[in-house]
Amino acid sequence: MNEQMLQDDKKLRKAFFNFLIPVMLANVLQSVGQVFAMFIVGRNLGVDALAAISAFFPFFFFLMAFAIGIGSGSSILVGQTFGAGHHEKMKEVVGVTLAFTTILSIIVALFGGFFIEWILRFMQTPANILDMSISYAQILFFTLPIMFWYLVYTTFMRGVGDSKTPFLFLVISVVLNIAFLPPLVFGWFGLPAFGLNGAAYASVLSNLVTMILLLAYLHKTKHLLRFDKSILQHFKLKKDILTSLLKLAIPSSISMVAISVAEIAVIGFVNAYGSDATAAYGVVNQVASYAQVPAMSIAIATSVFVAQALGANSTEMIKKIRQMGVRINYLLGGAIILIMYLFAEPILAFFIDSHDTVLIAKNYLYIAFWSYLIFGHTQTVSATMRATGVVLWPTIFLVITIWVVQVPLAYFLSHHTSLALNGVWLAYPITFCVHFIMQYAYFKLGWQKRTLKAMLSE
Repeated sequence: MNEQMLQDDKKLRKAFFNFLIPVMLANVLQSVGQVFAMFIVGRNLGVDALAAISAFFPFFFFLMAFAIGIGSGSSILVGQTFGAGHHEKMKEVVGVTLAFTTILSIIVALFGGFFIEWILRFMQTPANILDMSISYAQILFFTLPIMFWYLVYTTFMRGVGDSKTPFLFLVISVVLNIAFLPPLVFGWFGLPAFGLNGAAYASVLSNLVTMILLLAYLHKTKHLLRFDKSILQHFKLKKDILTSLLKLAIPSSISMVAISVAEIAVIGFVNAYGSDATAAYGVVNQVASYAQVPAMSIAIATSVFVAQALGANSTEMIKKIRQMGVRINYLLGGAIILIMYLFAEPILAFFIDSHDTVLIAKNYLYIAFWSYLIFGHTQTVSATMRATGVVLWPTIFLVITIWVVQVPLAYFLSHHTSLALNGVWLAYPITFCVHFIMQYAYFKLGWQKRTLKAMLSE
């Protein structure tokens, strides 16, 4: 973050949007790839295959939470060191993070792969989709190190303000996934017809090829973050870097784990209503990824810009960055959510050919989607605090709202009121509102009174 940008609001806004747009497009494109897979599976393999993916996803997200936490923490450290101009320290962060990610991904892959059957049974996965879910999940888990590396490397690049390169290679990944999917699912070109497992193989192959191409591209263009000797020499667990990384990553991972474990509990409530309800839950969550695009993208942009501003000792810019993020959230998020309300049924019918499943999914969308605007506001405030190293209280508030509000409320409303399944959906907006109140209260009464400083020095 250069001096001119710090002193010129217009240049700051332009830089923010230049970073934000590729991040948003990346999130949309990633969803498009997932939507294509859901369409192929739902339309050709049936509702049971769709439900098989939906049943497995919360546990997969639970284990992916560790990678997401590491990526989130490393992007803050990369942003702070890059903003301060400490490039050698930044490469230390990258090397240590990659070493830790490699070890952790192998552990997570083995745990997920070997224990998935027990977990899915514990989640009350319907018997008619259990075997499909197990087989699909094991393919993704045993290849998880590829996905972990790809995820953290793209967060490194965003930490230095480069959102275009991750977007470019996401385009490649999605195109490859779409190209691989039908041949592997249906057995084209002499290949075996893997069915649902073909969707998993397509995902793995596209990630592997893209990761190799990404590393080659960074090396050829002499990118600041290319994987060379200057990073490889730091490929070890160094105490000071790892301590700072874990200080950020552990609370972020706990947050993601809390969310994913809650989703495991919630899908247990949903599964009790049968595979139609499970399929509806999975499809609406996929559609919800579009509603969350502004919120998640703005949070990423806010975190990177706040981290760089802090590294450059420009704490006065942090307020402007946060306010900018909040305004964009309500404008863009509101427009997308309005479209989804207006065209809910045709959007859902694109994935589902069962009228009963569409009705279940539509109720979920109508009840919950407006509250993603509140969710987005909370994410921007949280991203601001986390980028300055304040992670404990935001994590505590998230865990409290999920486990004291969402899960008990979803259970009570779905089991002990006439709302039935709609009670599960209603718990989401209530939770988002409670979370916002707690987070914003701490932001005003606690965080704003702190003296802010970068976590690592030269």
